[in-house]
Amino acid sequence: MLTVNAYAATAATEPLTPTTIERRDVGPHDVLIEIKYCGICHSDIHHARSEWGEQTYPIVPGHEIAGIVTEVGSEVTKYAVGDRVGVGCMVNSCRECEPCRKGEEQYCLKGNTLTYGSTDRDGTLTQGGYSTHVVVNDDFVVNIPEGIGLDEAAPLLCAGITTYSPLRRFGAGPGKKVAVVGLGGLGHMAVKLAHAMGAEVTVLSQSLKKMDDGLRLGADHYHATSDPATFEQLAGMFDLIVNTVSAKLDLDTYLGLLAVNGTMVNVGAPAEPLSLNVFSLIMQGRSYAGSLIGGIPATQEMLDFCAEHGIGSEIEVIPADKINEAYERVLASDVRYRFVIDTSTLA
Repeated sequence: MLTVNAYAATAATEPLTPTTIERRDVGPHDVLIEIKYCGICHSDIHHARSEWGEQTYPIVPGHEIAGIVTEVGSEVTKYAVGDRVGVGCMVNSCRECEPCRKGEEQYCLKGNTLTYGSTDRDGTLTQGGYSTHVVVNDDFVVNIPEGIGLDEAAPLLCAGITTYSPLRRFGAGPGKKVAVVGLGGLGHMAVKLAHAMGAEVTVLSQSLKKMDDGLRLGADHYHATSDPATFEQLAGMFDLIVNTVSAKLDLDTYLGLLAVNGTMVNVGAPAEPLSLNVFSLIMQGRSYAGSLIGGIPATQEMLDFCAEHGIGSEIEVIPADKINEAYERVLASDVRYRFVIDTSTLA
């Protein structure tokens, strides 16, 4: 077993603190990764504070992991020592159900194994990327192509694939009008990706305070949702709306922005239920959908796409002792647009 430095939550109401954890020995199909950077996702805060269900403590968050391979198992052929690699939200699945066989492990019918806070197939509790090293089965490791810095690549393992997946699924591209609700950690990636795919991109944000950023990132238009005129002006406009926010929205109002046969897809995860009037859908043939990250093949495809188009996340790199401060700043929307931990500061 390898003992490594980490930052962990010890209770829902306590700040994260330095600690050490043990990583399993490298098995035949495992890869040992020296973590260089780990992004901070809003999901980390929800889990650390037991807001999505009671957690088992201590818990080391982090599922936006970028690093370097330092050891591979005897049966590993896809990776070698020195490779630049990433690990996202999953580290295992059943490998047998239909979604898994199709490369959609995020929808594993027996439940995928999350990178942290999840019971793995061997009965151990997974611990995440706020640490110096991690051991992961090679099937759940992806290559980070040259041309993307490891720090900018880390958030792509969650924020990138979470937005890339529905954009690809619902056909974002030339001739399509795509709206992105919210310009945060997820939203800024959705704008970059949809623009690179060739779509006409509109940001729908509460105010215009981030408009300059939105246009710089690739948006063609930017509108404030606090202005009722926005919904009149843009009615029936969009082929696809990607909702990245976790707030409770008036879905019927937003669905009214869809063109005939348009789709609104949720990637944000509000804590409370949402409701809608079914006539908002059936009268114009509209659809309302959800999307959860992406499978391993799609994640690799996304990374290759980002490398080809020079796309990385907009980041603020922090030392480990600023994690708790970063959590509060995330909750205050005071980050543009993703905190990334320099894990060398854990040493």
